[in-house]
Amino acid sequence: MTAPQVTAPDDCLARNEWICGKYLTTRSEILMDAVLQHLEITAVSVLIGLVLAVPLAVAARRWNWAAGPVLGLTTVLYTIPSLAMFSLLLPVYGLSAALVVAGLVLYSLTLLVRNILAGLRAVPEETRQAARGMGYGPIRLLLTVELPLAVPAAMAGLRIATVSAVSLVTVGAIVGYGGLGNLIYAGMNTYFKAQVLTASVLCVVIAIAADLLLLGVQRLLTPWQRGARG
Repeated sequence: MTAPQVTAPDDCLARNEWICGKYLTTRSEILMDAVLQHLEITAVSVLIGLVLAVPLAVAARRWNWAAGPVLGLTTVLYTIPSLAMFSLLLPVYGLSAALVVAGLVLYSLTLLVRNILAGLRAVPEETRQAARGMGYGPIRLLLTVELPLAVPAAMAGLRIATVSAVSLVTVGAIVGYGGLGNLIYAGMNTYFKAQVLTASVLCVVIAIAADLLLLGVQRLLTPWQRGARG
């Protein structure tokens, strides 16, 4: 007597395949919510980091004694493992999105401060002297000469910080605010292949799209570089 043949289910979800179109159609709302949370946490973190990094870099450029402590502190922060960072911030922010944002802000400072400072230091001294000769004060010199010329280096740091933040947001899944990381961790725990792959691919897509967007912004802000390449 032959054993009955067991046919594989015709549903890719039931077969637990890595690539499954039905997962996209049946979980589209869940995916969209995760993507929006991922984008929100990333954008807020990088923007706050940029707001903090600019004055720190300016201070390090203006006063030589401040450069060492500023760079040293931001470098030490970057070396702290993400899980340890969130644990240290937990008593202050609790289990909230603010905890993830605060951690990402601290991580972004190293990349942003170093690149902005490098850009400010690269401004030719004769350019500064010429601006002072035209009556530019310190504030006007900074806003209209130094910072615009520092844009290429600053944007390079911003692009790296943004891509890093897109990746690090996923660690926020440990407190329930990891965007696509929530789906990745849940999928790993249940061995849900389609969910793990889809969420991971979306993280990569977001990182690439953000990098290309910032590259476009950099080109708009630095028309002289386009002219030089031409």
